[in-house]
Amino acid sequence: RRRTRTNGQVKSLRAPKEPRNKVTVVLGAQWGDEGKGKVVDLLAMDADIVCRCQGGNNAGHTVVVDSVEYDFHLLPSGVLNQKALSFIGNGVVIHLPGLFDEAQKNLQKGKGLQGWEERLKISDRAHIVFNFHQAVDGIQEQQRQLQAGKNLGTTKKGIGPAYSSKAARNGLRVCDLVSNFSAFEEKFRVLAKHFLDMYPSLNVDIDSELQQLKVYAEKLRPLVTDGVYFMHKALNGPSKKILVEGANAALLDIDFGTYPFVTSSNCTVGGVCTGLGVPPSYVGQVYGVVKAYTTRVGVGAFPTELDNDIGSLLQSRGREFGVTTGRRRRCGWLDLILVRYAHMVNGFTAIALTKLDILDTLSEIKVGVAYFVDSEPLPNFPANMDVLTHVTVKYETLPGWCCSTEDVRCFEELPPQAQKYIRFIEDFLQVPASSI
Repeated sequence: RRRTRTNGQVKSLRAPKEPRNKVTVVLGAQWGDEGKGKVVDLLAMDADIVCRCQGGNNAGHTVVVDSVEYDFHLLPSGVLNQKALSFIGNGVVIHLPGLFDEAQKNLQKGKGLQGWEERLKISDRAHIVFNFHQAVDGIQEQQRQLQAGKNLGTTKKGIGPAYSSKAARNGLRVCDLVSNFSAFEEKFRVLAKHFLDMYPSLNVDIDSELQQLKVYAEKLRPLVTDGVYFMHKALNGPSKKILVEGANAALLDIDFGTYPFVTSSNCTVGGVCTGLGVPPSYVGQVYGVVKAYTTRVGVGAFPTELDNDIGSLLQSRGREFGVTTGRRRRCGWLDLILVRYAHMVNGFTAIALTKLDILDTLSEIKVGVAYFVDSEPLPNFPANMDVLTHVTVKYETLPGWCCSTEDVRCFEELPPQAQKYIRFIEDFLQVPASSI
């Protein structure tokens, strides 16, 4: 290949290859439960591939199609699109009983999931969540409660212990299960013994779980593919619309979230690359899903929380109960310091604003715009949760609209006060709202 030398640097005459297809990413911009499933389902209507890149069945997305309510935890919400392929990437941890139970329960609800096996692919590099991982999750929560008087509020789905196995390099992957089962069995027994040694009270029926896993291996085998080659082919082949459905949210990210009250995976945009094998240059539009107020499940700092009648109103009008756990969500005003921080990490190209109509009955609406500690402004979103717990919030008070927006289908039809609320959010974040 001919090269020229300019100012001492070697320069190739061949221009770098432009990505043929780019992935569109949907991410939660708060503490989860923003309505990502609804946004994904809308975008998935004309998608060719819909992917999950991280998390496990600790995620919960509700999608309503033809008056049927489907609940997804492991399956990508886009599996309802009969013409699209769904892909579970290597960054996801998979509880196999949970996966097949989820499919069966949704099949009983309506026709949307018919033929799901033909349009689902699973990376051979994805790690497996075992029943003892879930049991350990529960034991760890009990220990935290006894030792420190407070737990992390995990879903007890075994996600943290499974990712711990992955980091400790004694975890087992899908490729292990669908290959030589004798070799898999040997590794499984070693892993189970590891946890039994750590937690003597753990009750594990190793033989029974192995029998169950042998059955799942046969059901799983037709779905398994080499995820790296699958994504490479999709990204560099004929024109395709590829959608990535983020689980959890930015403030639950293991690195950037409100640690330690976080999940165990990277649910920010970097998790798309590592959880699917997608080069950064192939990431296209990144949508941050923002609820028009703030909610949080479980424990942890929550600066704009409303422990009053307004908080109860948001909870009841918004039907704020966790899809995965059924737990009541804590509610508060929209915290734009938090959302701006999520934008710094993710680089949102646009936001999708959800549940605006829940604010319809309020005469005035407050928005958190700055943090103070000991009367001094806090320039950054703090890493230390002891600091975040003690911040006071400066609010901007905006007028409410006191009328229903439920049937509004275009921005111009919204009440002027609702339009002002949206414009205020856009101006603060310097990011456009592409959908509401």
